[in-house]
Amino acid sequence: MSLHGKTLFITGASRGIGKAIALRAAADGANIVIAAKTVVPHPKLPGTIYTAAEEVVAAGGQALAVRMDVRDEEAVAAGVAAAVERFGGIDILVNNASAITLTGTLDTPMKRFDLMHGVNTRGTFLCSQQVLPHLRRAANPHILNLAPPLDSTLQARWFAPHLAYTMAKFGMSLCVLGMAEEFRGDGVAVNALWPRTAIDTDAISLIAGSEGRRRTRSVAIMADAAHWILTRPSREVTGQFFVDEDAVRAAGITDLSRYRPDGVAEEALMPDFFV
Repeated sequence: MSLHGKTLFITGASRGIGKAIALRAAADGANIVIAAKTVVPHPKLPGTIYTAAEEVVAAGGQALAVRMDVRDEEAVAAGVAAAVERFGGIDILVNNASAITLTGTLDTPMKRFDLMHGVNTRGTFLCSQQVLPHLRRAANPHILNLAPPLDSTLQARWFAPHLAYTMAKFGMSLCVLGMAEEFRGDGVAVNALWPRTAIDTDAISLIAGSEGRRRTRSVAIMADAAHWILTRPSREVTGQFFVDEDAVRAAGITDLSRYRPDGVAEEALMPDFFV
């Protein structure tokens, strides 16, 4: 139940859910590769790869900040090489980097379409492709995609309002479905994790506003859920689409009130997309 000494390569880990997963692993004494683009503070979204690295070290882990665009093949290859040189290998890949634009077909510029598919689907495939040779040599290797479940969400109501975004996120889900089976014999687990409710990140304010942000759960639920998944035996737990609250319950956390704001009832929480 510990990630001590494990090396996690986490995309988009400069803030939000990616950083929360990094800090939870760092508390175990893990090595964290923070692979993201932000090297100077965003005007609306705080945090850089360097501030995240400082927080990882303060939490008890080791950190390597890697400036990387998941769409850039050369940059991804260089980031993976730097991680292996620093820590001797990679045990876990978390495909967290994502781009979102909630627009209909006629209101989606192709530039935004390409961004979402480049970051979400292509970025997930590319990072997995680059890291897999190292995961094959790891003792308990995992890939975890922050992607929606396939079995219960292939419904028109999720595609119609924002088709381009939904397609891009389901591309990440399809990577789980295919890679889990493709690399089952190598003992590499490939799973997905998705939240039941909206999660309290700085980005959610841009989508739902400050009032909507109060109806969210904290990033800690995703971090705890990811920790439980990533400490499972890789040959036994693969090809699964986990929802955060189910994963933390499996980890023995039955009181989910710790994850919501004081004074906010469970039924008042805002459901996430695809669930």
